[in-house]
Amino acid sequence: MTRRQRIRRNTLRSIFIAIIILQDFVPFLGNIPLGPLSITTLHVTVCIAAIVLGPVDGAIVGGTWGLLTWVRAFVAPSSPLAPLVMINPLVSVLPRIMIGIVAGYLYRWLHRGPRHQKLAMTIAGMAGSLTNTTLVLGFIYLFYRTPAVAQTYGVDVSHLLAALLVILATNGTLELIFAAVAVPLIAYPVSEVHRRLAAL
Repeated sequence: MTRRQRIRRNTLRSIFIAIIILQDFVPFLGNIPLGPLSITTLHVTVCIAAIVLGPVDGAIVGGTWGLLTWVRAFVAPSSPLAPLVMINPLVSVLPRIMIGIVAGYLYRWLHRGPRHQKLAMTIAGMAGSLTNTTLVLGFIYLFYRTPAVAQTYGVDVSHLLAALLVILATNGTLELIFAAVAVPLIAYPVSEVHRRLAAL
């Protein structure tokens, strides 16, 4: 990789990180509070970064979101649930990193020429979204089967798993559909511009 290519990659990575920070701090731009939940759109940005720049840079962008989520859990929670569970980096940071890794590597594996590019982007975006949702909810159930968390969801502890499965089927589905539509619409033109600039 030439010095110019490194500068271009670092610049684009910084732009994605700046977008993540903007989405996280501007109300309703990246996180939409809904009762004890927070429906997110930030996973789309992470998936796009992973597709355009690769899984390592995708993991860095996702990790930035995760660190912001972790810090906000202490100082400015995005939902009533955040101070209870997002203070654990395994819940707040690791799933965000894994979005970039899963989406980036899956896109590389599925991408077989221009005809399959948009389909590969769609599948990678959906996989990244599903990775985030399942890991966050899975870790919540694994580490936080407590009365306080169950009460935040409006159920008792014995019904926490059912409540999490409902969230997976509702919020998870909405985020999955959003990723399936938004990721290829944005990632394709960004990827084309990036490819053409790299060829200069």
